[in-house]
Amino acid sequence: MSTEYKTLTPKLIKKLWLAFGFLVLLMGVSYIFITGYYANKYNKATIQQVNANVANHVIQEKFSNASPFLEDGSVNKQLFGDLMHDMMAVNHSIEVYLLNDIGEVLYSVVLDNDSSVTKTVALAPIKKFIAADGKIFIEGDDPRNPDSKKIFSVAPYSVEEKKGFVYIILTGEDFLNISENLLSSYFKQLGFGATLLTMVFSAIIGLLSIWFLTKNLRIITNTVIRFREGDLNARIENPEGSDIEVFAHSFNDMADTIVDNMEKMKSVDTLRRELIANVSHDLRTPLAILKGYIETLQIKKDSLSEKEKDNYLQITHDNVDKLSNLINQLFEYSKLEAEQISPIKEPFSITELSYDLIAKFKVIAQKKEIILTLDCPEENCLVFADVSLVERALQNLLENAIKYTDPYGAVTLSLSKLSKNIEINISDTGTGIPVNEQPFIFDRYKQVDKASKQGSGLGLAIVKKIMDLHETTITVLSKPKEGSSFVFNLPAYQG
Repeated sequence: MSTEYKTLTPKLIKKLWLAFGFLVLLMGVSYIFITGYYANKYNKATIQQVNANVANHVIQEKFSNASPFLEDGSVNKQLFGDLMHDMMAVNHSIEVYLLNDIGEVLYSVVLDNDSSVTKTVALAPIKKFIAADGKIFIEGDDPRNPDSKKIFSVAPYSVEEKKGFVYIILTGEDFLNISENLLSSYFKQLGFGATLLTMVFSAIIGLLSIWFLTKNLRIITNTVIRFREGDLNARIENPEGSDIEVFAHSFNDMADTIVDNMEKMKSVDTLRRELIANVSHDLRTPLAILKGYIETLQIKKDSLSEKEKDNYLQITHDNVDKLSNLINQLFEYSKLEAEQISPIKEPFSITELSYDLIAKFKVIAQKKEIILTLDCPEENCLVFADVSLVERALQNLLENAIKYTDPYGAVTLSLSKLSKNIEINISDTGTGIPVNEQPFIFDRYKQVDKASKQGSGLGLAIVKKIMDLHETTITVLSKPKEGSSFVFNLPAYQG
């Protein structure tokens, strides 16, 4: 037993045994009482059927020789005394009652010896018995015990303009006492035998039933233990064939989710290490430049010309901007990744926003002699999104496009109106992105131009996070030396 169920908790086995034992005990007790009830009913029905015509025989044999009533109208007690003497010689438990036509008891031998005898008997069972010619099982009133019902035989009489019934109780008090004693003895014998057989068969059936019912549970428990002990490939085979299919599927799904999360955690940890290493490098570079030029200004301030001083200060200023931009991007990305930013969606004109951004970046583009243009329909395009987040995404995309486009190239921001969306496309004629790099460009701190180390590598990662918040996707179309296009859709405002 302990070996077979070693993977199941003792509490579960105890509960199963207790539940099974209680169920068997309940069934055994129910069987005994149901058997006793129907055995008693069968016995009574047999007695009633056998003695159904007793009352008719009494009327035919006794009343034909002598009237049940005397000349003064009173009951012929001598006749009934002889009748009871003859009948008790055959069946001591029989009780005979003479009733009138409304069910009142006119006479019975037991009236003289028992003052508790009731004076009326309900006629409904009597009439039902007569109508069925005594072929049904029915119980009627017992004048000596008003709270109980007894089997009976009855027949109507009509003598000297007097009508009524001869009502015979077939199982009187003596029969009831004997029957109860025999039934009690029967119950004891049946109960002992049933209990003994129940204990034997319940032990066999219980062992087989619990083994069969817990078979799939033992398999699942063993699989769970294997998974807990480090076997991450442990799965419940053929879950559809299990008796607890939902639990089997749930465990397999849970195990897959855990393994997937573990892989993601490893990937996140690797990316975190790479991010820290790369960001540290980017932080060190402007800091080292700042330190170098500041120290040069301090050491050679008297020997440097005003032009050289201005040049050094400008380099210092540019590196401060780079450092500030990097820190801002790190702060922004960390908030997006920690889901601390929720989009506040509202209708706004993506057309007006695009014009503003083109005007803002035109000066930067002109310095590199890049043509920056906006291609949009004449109709004003409205979208339902977070205006500040969308502006940030477009800024990052335009900065990247200008940064990686050579002089005399072109950068275009295009808007296209679709059925339910507005398509935004930022394209350039820059260096393009190698095919093998394209699946990873939205990963944090993934740079295509690793040699130049330009930028923090977080711009496109921030764009991807903003697209995720808007439940949309961004697609890149690019070929090396042919430029790149970044395309995404925003829902058009249906105002």
